[in-house]
Amino acid sequence: MATAMWLSHHRYLDISHGLATDPEDELPRILRKPRDEKASDSENRGTWWLAATILLPFAAGYFLSYLYRTINALIADTLVGEFGLSASDLGLLTAALFLTFGAAQLPLGAWLDRYGPRRVQAVLLSIAGIGAAVFACADDLSWLVIGRALIGLGVAAALMAGLKALVLWWPAERIALANGWLIALGTLGAVAATAPAEILIVLMGWRGLFLLLAGLSGLAALSILRCVPKHHPGERNESITPGISIRTIFQDARFWRLAPLSATMIGSAWALQGLWAGPWLANVEGLPRGDVVMHLLAMGIALSAFALFLGAAGDQLRKRGITLSRTLAFAVGVALVAQLALVLRWPIPAWLPWIAIAGIGGATVLSYAILTEIFPKSASGRANGALNLLHIGTAFAVQIGVGFVVDLWPAEEGRHPEIAYQTALGIILLPQAAAFLWFVRPSRHTIRARYLTAHPIHILAARLGVPAAVAVPYLKAREDWRIRHAIAHCQLSSWRSVAVASIVTTAAISSALLMPVPTATSAAHAELTSRGDTGPTDEYISPANMATELAQTKSLPHEILSIRRRPP
Repeated sequence: MATAMWLSHHRYLDISHGLATDPEDELPRILRKPRDEKASDSENRGTWWLAATILLPFAAGYFLSYLYRTINALIADTLVGEFGLSASDLGLLTAALFLTFGAAQLPLGAWLDRYGPRRVQAVLLSIAGIGAAVFACADDLSWLVIGRALIGLGVAAALMAGLKALVLWWPAERIALANGWLIALGTLGAVAATAPAEILIVLMGWRGLFLLLAGLSGLAALSILRCVPKHHPGERNESITPGISIRTIFQDARFWRLAPLSATMIGSAWALQGLWAGPWLANVEGLPRGDVVMHLLAMGIALSAFALFLGAAGDQLRKRGITLSRTLAFAVGVALVAQLALVLRWPIPAWLPWIAIAGIGGATVLSYAILTEIFPKSASGRANGALNLLHIGTAFAVQIGVGFVVDLWPAEEGRHPEIAYQTALGIILLPQAAAFLWFVRPSRHTIRARYLTAHPIHILAARLGVPAAVAVPYLKAREDWRIRHAIAHCQLSSWRSVAVASIVTTAAISSALLMPVPTATSAAHAELTSRGDTGPTDEYISPANMATELAQTKSLPHEILSIRRRPP
């Protein structure tokens, strides 16, 4: 561990992602400048000022974004009853937000890099306010969809603008923690979309609530214009990095190592928490509305708490040599087990797996922090936008797809059967598991590391006798590559340990499920047991003991059997 930490500060190495560069690429991706301690101290002096003028205004916008995103889980039954919506109609209505949200991500990244987060966020939040007003005044499904779509466009930059602002103003070594605070404060909107929103709905109705949200969106836009500075440090010396375009980002192998896992896990968590958690708790768990609201409240709190926890944990663990990728892999493993528990209907409290699912939605703090290690600051808006596009696209597909799958089973007394929701959740679990295996597999750089000795430039320099001031000597370069190979081998072992631990845990829990589970017995059966009599019980009877159990049943006196037929 000490060796890995020393190597992380080595002048020639960057081990955040194993082999961070192909040896055939240019050397500048490997080289790192020594850390300037004085500059770091000066950056930390204005932390409180940055929190007040940068973090809080953008967190307010993200708060509204998350409230808009998850509010339909609370008002779904009201909309179904008032407008006569089917499950697929409800899924389409809710997913309309993600449709425009996702469509805006690619141009949004370029807008943020070119015009800055301040102007972009203020304009879009104003559009969200207009959409909320249209939604509040809607009298049919089409106007609901239009209003929801305008809201999606208006909050499209809520998270991306905040992340871009933190990259521009915040110290680089504290980005993960700052992202955690931003997302933790913003995701409190999911908390507000439960019990507090229920109180407001009782007081002013769902239409009055959306009119209130329209006004709050306008105030948030005004606060960003008034509080956020017009210029950021180093703006004059910074320009858009040549060659870093959306196409370049999508062609980067490191991006596609992260993107499938982040999209399937986080996008699915957003979709489930934003809509289908409510119907599951009501129809599958059979909970009354009050309990459903409290469960959604707990999920919102978990989302905010996990975002802050993962940001702080990722920041601290990275200082100890544990990469952000490993932290993300562990969190994803827990969420996968939680979803498996829902699909298989494990005998555990309903709130436990749903809290884990909501918590993985806060793993964006790790995903975006990993992107900042891959791409430069000037391209952070486009990189985050590209990843967020996949998040939103997955959320859109999951919300619509779950509705269509559920509608394959006819509703009975206004409720779809349990198997419909289990099947829908099981289908979305499969790509998540595949993405997890793709993420933890060894990369081609790790596999090739054992065959590498030195960069071709180093070999050429050694053959030509070029001085060390011009190129690193061959022997030194070969030693560096050997060290990197050792680090890659250690990382591969760690990934294998994570995968094996996840598989073993899942297998153990599944085995426990498949074992016979005794059901609750009656008081009469307890009385028979105390007498030493054996008879047919409500417990699981294996095929091997079936004949013995039947024989014992027939041998029981008639009066004892009559006792067992009495209700407890």
